[in-house]
Amino acid sequence: MLAVMANDKIGRGQTALVTGASAGIGVDLAECFAADGYDLVLAARSEAALRKVAERLAKQYGVRATPIAVDLGAPGGGEQLASRIAEQQLTVDVLVNNAGYGHAGAFAGSDRATQLGMIDLNDRALVELTHIYWPGMLERNRGGVLNVASTAAFQPGPLMAIYYASKAFVLSFSEALWEEARGTNVKVSCLCPGPTVSKFRERAGTGKTRLGKSSRPMESMPVAKQGYEAFQRNQRVKVTGGLNTLMAESVRFLPRFVLLRLVRTLQSPA
Repeated sequence: MLAVMANDKIGRGQTALVTGASAGIGVDLAECFAADGYDLVLAARSEAALRKVAERLAKQYGVRATPIAVDLGAPGGGEQLASRIAEQQLTVDVLVNNAGYGHAGAFAGSDRATQLGMIDLNDRALVELTHIYWPGMLERNRGGVLNVASTAAFQPGPLMAIYYASKAFVLSFSEALWEEARGTNVKVSCLCPGPTVSKFRERAGTGKTRLGKSSRPMESMPVAKQGYEAFQRNQRVKVTGGLNTLMAESVRFLPRFVLLRLVRTLQSPA
């Protein structure tokens, strides 16, 4: 009996909700949780892609994987998702807020709906879902929240202003929650990837910038694994990659006007 318990996976009997789980880092984070025995709720807009991911992970890891297509960027999207999860009598133990998007370019002349949509998905939906599930985590004294931010969170981002600001919010919010959860068994971690191979780059247009042209993006699975392991250690912030970590740390030593000009140069078209 003791041997069986020792070999049991740490996520057995728990459910992880992963948003933005139809592609990229979201899929790989879901796989990391499934590999450790967590059942899954996978959320994104694309129902067909979600079903494909859910079927693969359920078969490969012997877990329950429930796909739910929902637009979290729409007002009330988080509440709608939570209602559909409750209808299936599922309890969310771990919330992985991965859904988000970016858009490269100057703020002047940009599409207002695109800019506001970033705030809605990257921040509002993240807060909505966390607010729904946080009290239950504290009450059960287990589980936690893994938020996906970016190395963009560590400085302002001229020519990508709203995206950088939205991720700075995610980082600040995550660190505050981590402190609020101190002394409990509830974990909070903020994953801050640098450039990563994913559909994000295509949608955001960052591959055409000087930063995008000069950097070598990491594959999404190593990023996801580092984020998952950091969450299990209750590491407050995890920046992926040695160079990205060095750059994030160096920000505080640069004069602000130098930093702003540097980021603008990097975000300019190549």
